Amino acid sequence: YFVQPLYFPQAILAAGCYGFWCCPCLACTVAGKFGENRCLPLCDIFSPAITAACGLPLCVPPAVLALRVGIRHRYGIKGSLCKDIASSCFCMWCSWCHMHRELKYRKKHAPAVVNMQPAKR
Repeated sequence: YFVQPLYFPQAILAAGCYGFWCCPCLACTVAGKFGENRCLPLCDIFSPAITAACGLPLCVPPAVLALRVGIRHRYGIKGSLCKDIASSCFCMWCSWCHMHRELKYRKKHAPAVVNMQPAKR
């Protein structure tokens, strides 16, 4: 599971004022920290309007779902695609805050890699 599941107010507060006042900016930061294009979250903002104009309903935000699944797989976090879809659909901003907190935690607790050369005799 992610570091610790949080409810909406806790998730927003966990990301601080940045997540509360400018969640689209937080989403772009999360995408960048994960190694993706920082403009990726714009798909979540603009894709519902574009697909609705074409007559196709879109209920799952593609970027938040893709990044959430990617983070889960990269770090071996337990969970399921169904839970990721539910989290992405019903509280997209909470999902971005969770991912931000997870990446911050993983960066802080990253394992140290030591490269030792064999001793010469």
